[in-house]
Amino acid sequence: MASFNLLLLPGDGIGPEVMGEVKKVADFLGSAGVAKFETETDLVGGSAYDAHGVAITDAAMKTAMAADAVLFGAVGGPKWAKVPYEHRPEAGLLRLRKDMELFANLRPAVCYPALADASSLKREIIEGLDIMIVRELTGGVYFGEPKEIVTLENGEKRAVDTQVYTTHEIERIARVAFDLAKVRRNKVTSSEKHNVMRSGVLWKEVVSKVGATEYPDVELDHHLADACGMQLVRWPKQYDVIVCDNLFGDMLSDVAAMLTGSLGMLPSASLGAPDAKTGKRKALYEPVHGSAPDIAGQGLANPIAMIGSFGMALRYSFGLGQAADLVDAAIADVLASGSRTRDIAAKGANAIGTKDMGDAIVAALKKRV
Repeated sequence: MASFNLLLLPGDGIGPEVMGEVKKVADFLGSAGVAKFETETDLVGGSAYDAHGVAITDAAMKTAMAADAVLFGAVGGPKWAKVPYEHRPEAGLLRLRKDMELFANLRPAVCYPALADASSLKREIIEGLDIMIVRELTGGVYFGEPKEIVTLENGEKRAVDTQVYTTHEIERIARVAFDLAKVRRNKVTSSEKHNVMRSGVLWKEVVSKVGATEYPDVELDHHLADACGMQLVRWPKQYDVIVCDNLFGDMLSDVAAMLTGSLGMLPSASLGAPDAKTGKRKALYEPVHGSAPDIAGQGLANPIAMIGSFGMALRYSFGLGQAADLVDAAIADVLASGSRTRDIAAKGANAIGTKDMGDAIVAALKKRV
């Protein structure tokens, strides 16, 4: 039986609660003989700052670099609103992305049949939705320099964030998108703002060249990022794979997440480049939702996005595609049975808690394995 090392970074807020439900799924798959998962747990975000004065320690980073995959919960909350900027909870996640060189963020937006009515959009617009947003994760305005706030001679302050991309950075994220499209519906939409941003001009030029020279059989079109946001709520099923830079990918993937009814439903994967010798990628998996401090500790959080993130780890890091399919099917089975956490329950309907949802998914898995 194959064995894999997992680093669990539950983080803050509801992170520890939803991570606990992933542990149930991993333990069951181990007992069922699918694979053995050796887990280690460490701190990140606000919890790491409280304990160590930093958002993630060097020791935790060393463990992350050596792990077969990292599972990340959520970070942040009002408690840490006034900590120094360089030690804010989100700095832990940014360091993980940067030091592990996780340049490709995959964010699927899938509407489970049982949840078509949970979306704010009409059923005919959302039913059957299955799109993938590929976000460049280590470049762009989040990492570009200079990044500063300076005081001018007249006493005013000026804030600067720099949007920077190179040909290489755009080429490698474009290839991830095209490769995914080839095993999906064979269509890529590239989204940027070439009409007002020079980085957008380069982005469109490079993606077009990669498509024409390396993937001539994959359909490619280009949508300005603001128009893409509009089209996502107008007719999202026109898209298959959307590839975009760090900033626009951050925004568009959250829009896509809410199409499905809840941020609590969407997993994500952040991948590095394949190792030249082993072919393995460094990888981090996390739900799209945040730490939700308003419901933390109450057992109300939806663990599906966290469990779905583990499912993506099965698929992209461990080569266990069939097991990933089983996890996805178990989630669909539970939703089809009518079980709902509060965030996706109909108004006035009884909702189950975090642990009950995790237990239900494990029970559904047992029927399929």
